[in-house]
Amino acid sequence: MNGKNGEEKRDVILRGLICGGEVSLAVADTTQLVNEAIRLHGLSPLSAAALGRTLTAAAYLCSALKEERGALSVTIKGNGAGGAVRVSGDKQLHMRGYIDDPHADLPPNAAGKLDVGGCIGREGTLTVVRDDGDAVPFVGTTQLVSGEVGEDFAAYFAYSEQLPTAVAVGVKIGTDGSCLGAGGVFLQPMPGACEESIAYAERMIGKFGAVSSLLEEMSAAQLWRRYFGEQGESVYAQYPVYKCRCSRDYIEGLLASMGREELFSILREQGAIRVHCDYCNTDYLFTEEDVRRMLAAREEEPNGAKDDRL
Repeated sequence: MNGKNGEEKRDVILRGLICGGEVSLAVADTTQLVNEAIRLHGLSPLSAAALGRTLTAAAYLCSALKEERGALSVTIKGNGAGGAVRVSGDKQLHMRGYIDDPHADLPPNAAGKLDVGGCIGREGTLTVVRDDGDAVPFVGTTQLVSGEVGEDFAAYFAYSEQLPTAVAVGVKIGTDGSCLGAGGVFLQPMPGACEESIAYAERMIGKFGAVSSLLEEMSAAQLWRRYFGEQGESVYAQYPVYKCRCSRDYIEGLLASMGREELFSILREQGAIRVHCDYCNTDYLFTEEDVRRMLAAREEEPNGAKDDRL
């Protein structure tokens, strides 16, 4: 995929240190990630903007995970038209997510833009569960500030992680319902940063009120160079993708763990076992024959067992 200036564009999160190492900078392009979510869930423009902003912020959080097996989840529960938004990801930036109402629709806000705050709601909570590979996951919850996502994550960083962070995230949807540009800029002063560096971060984030339009026109690397020059020489790149961990084999493993008695009880009541994955909007159907084959592959059925016959 090429930007309007001809340079190849792909989803990426670029991270590095600027201001002499006193500010951590990340620039994210998540356009394809959002388009895949639109394709899988049939999202309305409003729901795509709400979920897309959350996917972008969650991908940034995932890029900071310390352990290779690290993972996290984000849940935003507000009182808006779209219901809850849930996103999960891991250190490899395998991201997935969904919104309760994929077809939410509201009139434009006062600025004439998609009313993401109305979609998510201005009252509620943002919760992050982060597992860095140790035995006890970190759980942080903050109250929503505006429902616009960027401000809500800024509040989360400040109050839950005590890491003041300037956040700008955005999603631009075209007339055909596809995502034209999505991503974000994150500026996080390091502990001990001087007042000048902190003021620089606060001043710079104001340039990205239309970050999605910028990312429609240019790549993440171009945005970095245009606004931050050659700062951050040791830039680290990661590539987010929409990838759900579910599969038929994975679901079979979960079903097998339920036990023979429970599985055949469901079959007797419903005629088949149906499992829906919200993250990738996929339905799995298991007939009696499927269940018997699944169980036989894991453990031989006892001779003469008849109590599980339908």
